[in-house]
Amino acid sequence: MTTLNVERLKPRITARIAGVLFLMTLVGGVFAQGFVSNRLISFSDAAVTANNILANRSLFQMSFTVYLIEMACQIASTALFYILLSPVSRNIALVAAFIELTASIIKTLSRLFYITPFFVLSDTHGLGAFSAGQLRALALLLLKINDRGAALALAFFGVSGVLNASLIFRSTFLPRTLGILGMIGSAGWLRFFYPPLRYPSFMFIAVFALSVSAVEIFWLIVFGVDEERWKERYRLSTQVL
Repeated sequence: MTTLNVERLKPRITARIAGVLFLMTLVGGVFAQGFVSNRLISFSDAAVTANNILANRSLFQMSFTVYLIEMACQIASTALFYILLSPVSRNIALVAAFIELTASIIKTLSRLFYITPFFVLSDTHGLGAFSAGQLRALALLLLKINDRGAALALAFFGVSGVLNASLIFRSTFLPRTLGILGMIGSAGWLRFFYPPLRYPSFMFIAVFALSVSAVEIFWLIVFGVDEERWKERYRLSTQVL
């Protein structure tokens, strides 16, 4: 690629768009999970969960839509982060992008088990062979599968997060502090690879990871990247190739 073409690239704009998408992902997940799912679903009581869902039909369906928007933003930001970080190491950035895309697919498919209980509880004619108690138990089982699927996705997000954070640390066009914090925050999600470690200290891990994400989002939106250093790394990476 010629120098003229390199000068046409706008990595700072790309970083800011990635930051906005990352923000939408974070806000969407916090709203759908923290303000809807956690309030309506009781994994210890199928009857209460069923009543809550049926009493808040519009809110429950809207949370499903927000979950899908969250994943769309996650996939788009994955592509932009690959563009931003590939000058540091194209191979590592590509591996991180594929792992994060895999996590997004797992989490998106898991959301099918989130919305299905709504139809199970609402369709009293097509599932007439089942008693009300059985339908409630089935709905709760599906919600538990959704929860486990989302947890599995977090483990994969942890791997991609560590890889991306290591690239940020090495980049020179983003602060090394972001890379260090990112590696620590993402490493916490790796506990989800082993189910018994899911819950101990979960709130601490979640709060710390969300705080790190907020700092990263703020930096990307407000400051973006150092364009001159990014372009220098880009030239070096293309020369190596």
